[in-house]
Amino acid sequence: MTKILPQLPRVSSPAESAELIEVHEAAVTLGTHTIWRDVHLSIQAGEFIAILGPNGAGKSTLLKAILELIPLSHGSITVLGQPARRGNAAIGYVPQRRHFDADVHVRGRSIVRLGLDGGKWGLPLPFVARANARAAALRVQQAIDLVGATAYADRPIGELSGGEQQRLLIAQALVTQPRILALDEPLDNLDLRHQQAAATVIRRISREMQATVLLVTHDINPLLTAVDRVIYVAHGQIAVGTPAEVITTETLSRLYGTTVEVLHASDGRIVVVGQPDVEEGHHG
Repeated sequence: MTKILPQLPRVSSPAESAELIEVHEAAVTLGTHTIWRDVHLSIQAGEFIAILGPNGAGKSTLLKAILELIPLSHGSITVLGQPARRGNAAIGYVPQRRHFDADVHVRGRSIVRLGLDGGKWGLPLPFVARANARAAALRVQQAIDLVGATAYADRPIGELSGGEQQRLLIAQALVTQPRILALDEPLDNLDLRHQQAAATVIRRISREMQATVLLVTHDINPLLTAVDRVIYVAHGQIAVGTPAEVITTETLSRLYGTTVEVLHASDGRIVVVGQPDVEEGHHG
């Protein structure tokens, strides 16, 4: 049975509220090009949110702005009541698709462990090291169990499939028990079956850890039964709401400034017809 990770001391703030993330009048400009502007957004504790849009629209840019990896040109972002800052321990981050080649022989378990101590330096006292090692090993195993990777965690990461590698990278982000899990295109290059399996795992993690999930993707279909809301980014604007509210002919046509038709297939999939390509650079 999957175990819920034991609670860490919470990252607290006197201003903390149900809104974990607040974005106010935000804009990002790279060079002379404005990626998006006038973004207002409130994200609550425990929400599962997909960030959608065409390639180059600024989906990853929005995620990185929340992580303070990209500076705003205007406006503000707060996380847990404090200004967004790089390296916030309350956020577990899985960057855009990483792939380990077959000649990488590091065990999957060691990849997960990097989430705990990959940035630490120094030589601890021996008795402290032993106690920390036991606690860290337990934490790593619990994260591996949570993503369902126990069966292959001790194999070399390069021997694993893309979906298996992705689960271990998510476990790496979970090992510090973050309040917010930020995932940039975690379903990319997975087939539909593995996309749906990964979405199910992420939804379960969100519920069991009561973590807010922000997941960048270009296809909502594997996530339709999992997400609470979507943020659709297109042509420098965003729309926020449930999939049924946002992914409509009217809303997408307004965002794109041209006719975009949304169709619903008999198997429940959503098909967007006439979606224009984004040509101004590549911003995710």
